[in-house]
Amino acid sequence: MQPAAALPAGPAFPALSAPASVEPRLAAVLGPLSEAAPALEALYRELHETPELSMQEEATAGRLAERLRSLGFEVTEKVGGTGVVGVLGNGEGPVVMLRTDLDALPVEEKTGLPYASRAFGKDEHGQPVPAMHACGHDLHMTVWTGAATLLARAKASWRGTLVMVGQPAEEKGAGAETMLKDGLFTRFPRPSFAVALHVTPDLAAGRVGVTPGPAFASVDSVDVTIHGKGGHGAMPHRTIDPILIGARFVVTLQALVSREKSPFEPAVVSVGSFQAGSKHNVIPPEARLKLTVRAYREEVRLALLEGIRRVAAAEAMAAGAPVAPTVTVVESTPGVVNDGPLTGRLREAFRAALGEANVADFPPASVSEDFSFYGREGVPASMFWLGVAPPAALAGARAAGKSLPPLHSAEFAPDYAPALRAGVTALAAAALELLPAR
Repeated sequence: MQPAAALPAGPAFPALSAPASVEPRLAAVLGPLSEAAPALEALYRELHETPELSMQEEATAGRLAERLRSLGFEVTEKVGGTGVVGVLGNGEGPVVMLRTDLDALPVEEKTGLPYASRAFGKDEHGQPVPAMHACGHDLHMTVWTGAATLLARAKASWRGTLVMVGQPAEEKGAGAETMLKDGLFTRFPRPSFAVALHVTPDLAAGRVGVTPGPAFASVDSVDVTIHGKGGHGAMPHRTIDPILIGARFVVTLQALVSREKSPFEPAVVSVGSFQAGSKHNVIPPEARLKLTVRAYREEVRLALLEGIRRVAAAEAMAAGAPVAPTVTVVESTPGVVNDGPLTGRLREAFRAALGEANVADFPPASVSEDFSFYGREGVPASMFWLGVAPPAALAGARAAGKSLPPLHSAEFAPDYAPALRAGVTALAAAALELLPAR
């Protein structure tokens, strides 16, 4: 995918079929968008060239903090590690939180773009690894900055409090939780509403998608160690083979999805790693497996985790294993459940700003997002989708039964100019829907 060239100054509304007229208050806020677009596009390219990995986002956070200060926000840095919080009070009214994520992925970019990342970060062992904004967080940050800019310059159009949150470590599922533990909802105004966006190559640039209710799956990373009795491969009868137990365990796991839950409840249990032994003729004493577990409802998630423990224990017992398996949930991110009434309000605001043809009902995603932690604190929260695919390329791929490079791909390259215009329009419209007129 190749990005579009920077758009020339033109209409403030980037939609493919924008409404003939826009509500005057929104028009007043969005009026400067065309003038601001070139600077935002430059910011996007700058962020794309200089990605930083989770909890290493020092320069990224500093850049966003500086932008917010220049707009009149009261800014606090290093919240929950490298997080940024900007507060702009503007009279009595609700508190609206707009959140972006800051971090990149340990991926070597292969787009061939002139502004491609050549940056490196450090892995958990301190070793250098390539870094890339392969999940679109650079676009998230730029849209967020654009919305903050327009809303701050149009304070006469709204009242209430705007809280801009730059969150670290979304890719590790850790940043939201660390910010909350560092007092995000106690040291700063507690939100009446929380809104965020995520890019997708499954929608054309210029369009947005909404998903009421479950929108992103929960994810649990599970480590399983099966204990057996090692020995010579030529005398298996004198061993208790953990590889055989593990193989049975992997096969039986599939019944948790196919036989122990409703077919109308989506879920995934996948084994991503199975490691045991090091030599052809030695049966090892243990086998280690790594699983990913995904679901949309908490009841389903808990049932799957209990089932994994039960199946592991039963297979080990059936084989006469000397010790019960060790099952450990090492990472967990709850599912994102968009607040229904809030999402309905956002849908109407998007239609008014972008045109009904550019607002799609989008299906739930099996990936995860730690934006979920904010909703679990009792704050009405909703995350919407921002299309980033060149329309012609997307149509061509679908006609050929193919897909464009997905999120987390080394070839992921958003059509950023029209996506930025639509994203800023949508996020500003969302804020104005929730912040009443003065």
